Amino acid sequence: MDIINSNNDSFSQNLYNSKIQEMRRIISTVIFGQDKTVDLLLTAILANGHVLIEGVPGVAKTLSARLLAKLIDAEFSRIQFTSDIMPSDVIGTNVFNMGTNQFEFHKGPAFGDIILVDEINRAPAKTQSALFELMEERQTTVDGVCYSMGDIYTVVATQNPIEQEGTYRLPEAQMDRFMFKVSVGYPSALAEVQVLNAHNGTQDYNKLSNITSVLSKSELLDLRKMAHDVYVDPKILEYIVAIVQQTRSHKALYVGGSPRASIALMAASKAFALIQGRSFVIPDDVKLLAVSVLQHRVSLTAEAEMEGITVAHIVDEIINKIEVPK
Repeated sequence: MDIINSNNDSFSQNLYNSKIQEMRRIISTVIFGQDKTVDLLLTAILANGHVLIEGVPGVAKTLSARLLAKLIDAEFSRIQFTSDIMPSDVIGTNVFNMGTNQFEFHKGPAFGDIILVDEINRAPAKTQSALFELMEERQTTVDGVCYSMGDIYTVVATQNPIEQEGTYRLPEAQMDRFMFKVSVGYPSALAEVQVLNAHNGTQDYNKLSNITSVLSKSELLDLRKMAHDVYVDPKILEYIVAIVQQTRSHKALYVGGSPRASIALMAASKAFALIQGRSFVIPDDVKLLAVSVLQHRVSLTAEAEMEGITVAHIVDEIINKIEVPK
């Protein structure tokens, strides 16, 4: 019986690994030159985490989120944040029904499976706070009534790092709820030529009309369980803690990573290992993901900012100082 179960588990893992690779292949035919961003998005959704994508306009931030939702057969919802958007515009509101003489709750665009929040830093603090409960507990409370979100509820938010007029700094408590902050740069010349060829070949390139789903919701939940079961050696757990603790004592940082950062780095490393076809985490997984997990959770001192030091540089420095487990 054990042999049969082992064979079934191996078959399931091979099946799901092939589906992950198929998703990566399809994405590579639409998004060019952003392989790391794609892997981070897949990692986050397998690790049940939210993602903040930062980049200048036109680098496929929105397209990436839409494509991900199409591949997972998920209900996709998009919210365009503006300076005058209210919490009720996001969550929904109770509307009085004259026929039944009762209030009825009309759901807002925050209800769905994969929620794209475009230009998240354009909304004021009151609206940002409406996302806190959604992102942490996958539920929202309106007039004392609690509404639960779906099992695969994921928020993918974008922000422009350049244009600051009419924007608000995101609260630290909200930033900490994102598993990753992904910085998207410009594509290489070769990748940009591929983008032009794709647009030149069809007028419907951005509509994703030919994309069909690869994963069902139940299969995604199975993959999340598989990611949770990926083995992490105790020495690698100590390695993760050592990295995060170093952020709390580094002279260039006045706010370090919390235990939530350690948990996120562990969960992300397990999901990333699964994407790579492994049932165990290696130190390189941790090293590759550390910047994306930590860069939005720590804060530079004023002196470090004036010197032009970046958080990514500090995290890399910390990683290079800590002995890698063997």
